Amino acid sequence: MAARPRVNRPAAGDPRGPGGLPQVAAGGAAAMTAVEAARASLQDAAREAALARQRDRGKLTARERVAALLDAGSFLEVGGFATAEPDGEAGRRQSPADGVVTGTGRIEGRAAVVVAQDFSVAGGSIGRLGTAKTVHAVETAVARGLPLVMLLDGGGHRIQDGQDARSFAHASPLIRTLARASGWVPLVSLMLGPGFAGPTNFAGLSDLVVMVRGISAMGMAGPALVKAATGEDIDQDALGGADAQAHAHGLADLAVEDEAAAFETARRFLSYLPASARAPQAVRPCVDPADRRDEALLHLVPEDRRRGFDVRLAIAGIADRNSVFELKPRYAANMVTALARLDGRPVGILANQSLRLGGIIDAAAAEKGARFIAFCDAYSIPLVSLIDVPGFLIGSGAERSGLGRRSAKLPFEWAHATVPRISVVLRKGYGLGYIAMAGGRSMQADAAFAWPNAEICAMSIEGSVDVAYRRDYAAAPDPAARRQELIDGIRARTGALRAAEGFGLDDVIDPRDTRARIIEVLRQAEGREHGGMPPKKRAIPPI
Repeated sequence: MAARPRVNRPAAGDPRGPGGLPQVAAGGAAAMTAVEAARASLQDAAREAALARQRDRGKLTARERVAALLDAGSFLEVGGFATAEPDGEAGRRQSPADGVVTGTGRIEGRAAVVVAQDFSVAGGSIGRLGTAKTVHAVETAVARGLPLVMLLDGGGHRIQDGQDARSFAHASPLIRTLARASGWVPLVSLMLGPGFAGPTNFAGLSDLVVMVRGISAMGMAGPALVKAATGEDIDQDALGGADAQAHAHGLADLAVEDEAAAFETARRFLSYLPASARAPQAVRPCVDPADRRDEALLHLVPEDRRRGFDVRLAIAGIADRNSVFELKPRYAANMVTALARLDGRPVGILANQSLRLGGIIDAAAAEKGARFIAFCDAYSIPLVSLIDVPGFLIGSGAERSGLGRRSAKLPFEWAHATVPRISVVLRKGYGLGYIAMAGGRSMQADAAFAWPNAEICAMSIEGSVDVAYRRDYAAAPDPAARRQELIDGIRARTGALRAAEGFGLDDVIDPRDTRARIIEVLRQAEGREHGGMPPKKRAIPPI
C-alpha cells in the first residue's frame, strides 16, 4: 500500500492550520476575529525577525514599498492569505503571501495595480502561488485598463518548485500575459534588489525601468550561476548593477540614489500617461503661456558648425516649464528621448545631441529612438523631432554592430506611428539621418519646420566635395581655395529658405516662436490619427 504524503499538522490546541495561518472558527463575530488575526499574522509587525535582514540591508519591506508608492490608505490587497504548504513548495518554510504582495491602489488619485516581491520569503523567488497571483494582477490591469507597477526584489523561479518536470513542464503564462499587456496599459518595473532571470524579462517588457544604486542588479543570471556555468568570476554590481544597466547596457531607463527616488520617478512617469491606450490623455492645467518666447533659443546654435550645443536647452525652452522628463539620459546619449508637456498636453520629444558623437546616429541611438516612438504611439502621445543630425555612423565598426539592419528600426517606427508628429530642423539635416528623424515630407509630418540657419542635404558638404570634386580642386592652382569655393557654392544651395522654396518644409521659423507654432499644430491635430496602412496582418520589424 502506497505511503500517504506527510503533511505538517498543527499540534493539539494549535489554532493554526497546515499552512500556518490561524483557522476561522464558526460564527460571524468569531469568524471575523479569526480572519483579522490571520491577516495580522502576515503584516510586518508580526514578522519582525524575518524582515530584520531586509532592513539590515538598508531596504524597505515589500509592504513598506507598497505604502510608499501608493496614496495613503488606498491599498486593497488581493491574495494576501495565499501560502505554500510548509513541507511542499517552499522547502519546509512558511511563505507568507507566497512571497509576493499584490493588489490595487491609487497613485496621485488614479487607480493602479501593484506587485511587490518579498525578498524575506525564499529570497523573493517566484513560487507556484506567487506566480498565479502575479498573473492575476497583470490580467486585472489588462481587464480594467490600469497601469501595472512591479516592485521587483527576487531571484527568479523558486528552485524548490522548479526542479520537477511534473510541475515545471506546464510553464508559467506570466511572460505571455505581460507581453500581451504591452502597449495596452503602462508597465513599470522598479528593480529594488537582485532581479536576475525572470524579473529581468519583466523589466525588458516594461515601459519604464528604474534601478537603485547600491542595491539593484539584473541580468539573465546572477554571479553564482554565471561562475558555475562559464567560470567567469564577477560581482553583482559589475555584472548588472544600476550604472551598468542604465549606462552601458541600456536596459534601465534611470538609476537613482534611493528607493524614495524610485517611487517618485514612477509617479512622475505615470503622470504623463493615460491609464490605458484607450483612456483620455493626462492633460494638466498650464500656466506657462503658449506664446512664451525664449530669447536664448535665438542664440543657442553656434555659428561654428563644428561646435556642439546642448539640445536639452532647446527642449527646455520649447516645453512647458519644469515639465521635461528624460528617459535613458546616459545610454546612447547622442539621441535624447524625453517626455514633456506643451500647453499641458503630454508629448514625446526625440532630439539629436551634438555634444555626443556630434549627434550622429549609431545602432544604440537608432534602437533607443525607435522604442520611444513605439511607446509614445501606443499611448497616443504626439511626437516632436528636433533635428541636428550629420547622418548615420559609418565604417567597419558600424557594420559589425549590425547598423545596416538596426538603423532601419527608427524609420520603421516612424512609418507605423499613427500619432501627430512635428519636425524642426535646428541645424543639420543630412542624408538618411534626416529621413530617419522624420524630416520634411518623409514621414507625413503634420508640420515640418526649420530654423533659419538649418542645412538640409544628402550628406556632409565637405564630404561631398571631397568625394565628388577632388580632381577638380586638386588640379586648381590653389587647391584649398578652390575646395572652399566649392563648399561655399554647395552651402548656398542647402539652406532653410531654399528648402522651403521647394516646399520640402512648411515654414522657416524664428527659433523663439517654436513653442507657439508646435502648440498650435497640436491643438489643430488633437485626436487625429495617421492611417492608410495596406490590409496586412502585421509588419515584420527589422531586428
